[in-house]
Amino acid sequence: MDPKGVSEDWLSVWIGLLVFVLALGVLGGVDVLGWVVATTVWIDASKALAPLSKGYAGLGGMAALIATYVALLVVMTAGAYALKADLKRFALGFTAVFWISYLCWIAGSYANFAVTTPADMQRFGISWSLKLTNEGGFIVALAAGLVIGNFFPGFAGWMKEAVRPEWYIKTAIVILGGFLGMTAAAQPILAKSVMFRGLAAIIEAYLIYWAVVYFVARKWFGFSREWSAPLASGISICGVSAAIATGSAIRARPMVPIMVASLVVVFAVVELLILPFAANAFLAREPMVAGAWMGLAVKTDGAAVASGAITESLIVASAAAEGINYAKGWILGATTMVKVFIDIFIGIWAFILAWIWTTYIEVRPGDKARIGEIWERFPKFIIGYLVTFLVILFLALGATPATTAKIRSAMGEANAFRGIFFVMTFFTIGVMSNFKKLWEEGIGKLAAVYLVCLFGFVIWVGLVISWVFFGGVKPPLAG
Repeated sequence: MDPKGVSEDWLSVWIGLLVFVLALGVLGGVDVLGWVVATTVWIDASKALAPLSKGYAGLGGMAALIATYVALLVVMTAGAYALKADLKRFALGFTAVFWISYLCWIAGSYANFAVTTPADMQRFGISWSLKLTNEGGFIVALAAGLVIGNFFPGFAGWMKEAVRPEWYIKTAIVILGGFLGMTAAAQPILAKSVMFRGLAAIIEAYLIYWAVVYFVARKWFGFSREWSAPLASGISICGVSAAIATGSAIRARPMVPIMVASLVVVFAVVELLILPFAANAFLAREPMVAGAWMGLAVKTDGAAVASGAITESLIVASAAAEGINYAKGWILGATTMVKVFIDIFIGIWAFILAWIWTTYIEVRPGDKARIGEIWERFPKFIIGYLVTFLVILFLALGATPATTAKIRSAMGEANAFRGIFFVMTFFTIGVMSNFKKLWEEGIGKLAAVYLVCLFGFVIWVGLVISWVFFGGVKPPLAG
């Protein structure tokens, strides 16, 4: 999209900040968002839903769900208007996206999927559980999206106007900033350490990943520079955003970043289905390593942060079964922090590549890289994330217990919307992943490069870097 026009990036900032500001009404004694629906672990479906705030308990679970849908439909359709989308198609598509996604979340919150501790198993009267927490609904949503995207392409096409995972996840990340600000305020020294380690890890990853992927694409598979550069950025840095920014920076044909971006989405789904469970199996005792690994290994903002959420739920549940109660937010925070640092460098990296291309590779009179391209390529949603993070960090540091409780309540309400945007992200990532169509478009050789690079060294180098910078770092215990 034209960086001078309205973009999903900027809309994610404004919508995320709207939710954040309304949630802060709690600090002034006005519970503006308490009616938002919350889904709890259930064995009796009639008890699965309820308004988040006790002050709205009389509303009931189904009315809260309908109110949440209507509110999001109005706000997101207003955003679609700003994007000049087909409003009727968007509203209908968003309705399908919301309800299917939320039904998947409810299904994933079923006790046999979500219960994590023996005490809760006894309370619900069940003998087994997959111990996914109610965020197992994210996996259900991804599976539903994959089924629709690959077996019901007509339905997927009908929803296409509202299938926007990057918009949903960027809005969620803006809201998540406030929650992580609250988390950081509780342990400021640890939070500073995590941020420093995350920045150091990203610098290492950029220096190693990009050069190796570019070399493999050029020398082993014989791709031109036009294909190799977007491939290197898409595989090694930040998936879709980096591939598109790089393609634009080197003046590649439009089909090049589109094909690479499509490939990124497919492999992100594969990683999302595998890596969180591998992290839980092998890194349960190094939870911060696991979180950082998701940020370094999984491409696209949506899949990376989603993987961090699943990894946290799995590891926290595994630890709880052993009597270790980690505070929530730290593992996901490591993933998000790493991903945010990656995104911050996209604009700078695109400018560097543009300068190299226009100065040494495709020299054209009067065609030079502009310093303004750094801002044009900079992911604007990061601004929203930093605002919510810093505002809550400022309010929470040194706050009285009463004020801290109010801030926590406010961020709980905002976080409920973050969860909804998360589950819609999982679902729409699945819907976009039409494997058969991509294969028919001749993406096989590109996929071979991706397969060799990603599973040959990217995820392993990412694991080593995560271990170097986060090994031995533990989340604080709850309470």
